[in-house]
Amino acid sequence: MKKLFFLAILFILLLAVALVGYGSFLNYKDEKHISNQLEKRSLQIKGYPVKKRMLHLEFEQEAVRLYSENMTDAVSLIDGRITELLVKKNSSVKKGDVLFRIENEQIPLQIQQANSQIRRIKAAVAQAANNFQRQERLMAKNATSKEKFEEAEAQYNAAKEELIEAETQLKIYSLQQEKQEVKSPLDGNVLFIYHREGSYVQPGTPLALVGDFDKLLFSMPLENESTQNLSLGELVSMKFMENTFPKAYDTEYSAGNKGKSEVFKAKLVEITPGIDKPAEIRRSIWEIDNQSHLLEPLTYNKVLIKTDKSYEGLCIPISCLADSSYSSAFVWNSEKNTIEKHDIKTGSVDGTYIEVFSGLKEGEIVVEDEYSDVKDGVKIEVVLKE
Repeated sequence: MKKLFFLAILFILLLAVALVGYGSFLNYKDEKHISNQLEKRSLQIKGYPVKKRMLHLEFEQEAVRLYSENMTDAVSLIDGRITELLVKKNSSVKKGDVLFRIENEQIPLQIQQANSQIRRIKAAVAQAANNFQRQERLMAKNATSKEKFEEAEAQYNAAKEELIEAETQLKIYSLQQEKQEVKSPLDGNVLFIYHREGSYVQPGTPLALVGDFDKLLFSMPLENESTQNLSLGELVSMKFMENTFPKAYDTEYSAGNKGKSEVFKAKLVEITPGIDKPAEIRRSIWEIDNQSHLLEPLTYNKVLIKTDKSYEGLCIPISCLADSSYSSAFVWNSEKNTIEKHDIKTGSVDGTYIEVFSGLKEGEIVVEDEYSDVKDGVKIEVVLKE
């Protein structure tokens, strides 16, 4: 009985060993099969050659501050009371147009007194001239003394000087009289009226603000690489992405404006330092055509600026960038059959492409971000796209 029991135990042990050995064999066979399958397996990846393309410079500005060089106050040059206001807010005016009339009651009296004094002095000059001419004739005949001749000459010259001073004073009063009319300092529109009829003003008091918003300016810093493809007079198209046009000066819109769909044209008028001088960052100044009068000298958020003229630059698709700062890209290493991350320096974005200044060479292959975490052991097959 014991013999049968031990034989049964031995059989069970042998069967267990056989089962373990068979299981190990199957596991090894499966691993070998999987390994063979992995070796045969490949992943197709879209690759894009780094190449030169025609593109437009494009800048997306978080904020753009517009300003006007044609905006100034119409100022009173004398003291007095405003008797007439000849314009309204938003009135279109030309340089020299009369905006206000100011009355200074003393000026007419001063002019009257000056004219009276001039008439009196002219009579004295005439009398002194006659006396001097008489002394000249007598002196020629030795019928008068030298002292009397010189005295007559001095009186005549003094009378003439007094007349010149009186006429100068009259001119001053006349100029003061002209200053009773306050004129527009430039072509434009009346933006604000500070004082109205009945107000008493002093010299130097601003009476109205006049501005011309047909042309507005803004400045934008640019990296040196971007400015190399720009020239003075370059035109760009501007789109205000928030599509809101607030009115701080309450100016009127021009007929024919396109409202929120308006695309503005701007011209490059200055780059400092000049592109012929070394600098990493330059300041560019642009002049906007604002004949629609949608814009005012304010700060606008999210503005897209794109050059009208295209140029050739080394580019890659934006989808191949490795980070949101546009400072690295995924590159296929054909020798190692791996995907690597390269640091790059980028420039302008034009649609789906971005310009690359450094970090990549023409002809290298970049791949999209979605393939950046491909596992080891997987064969990579790059399918080139243009």
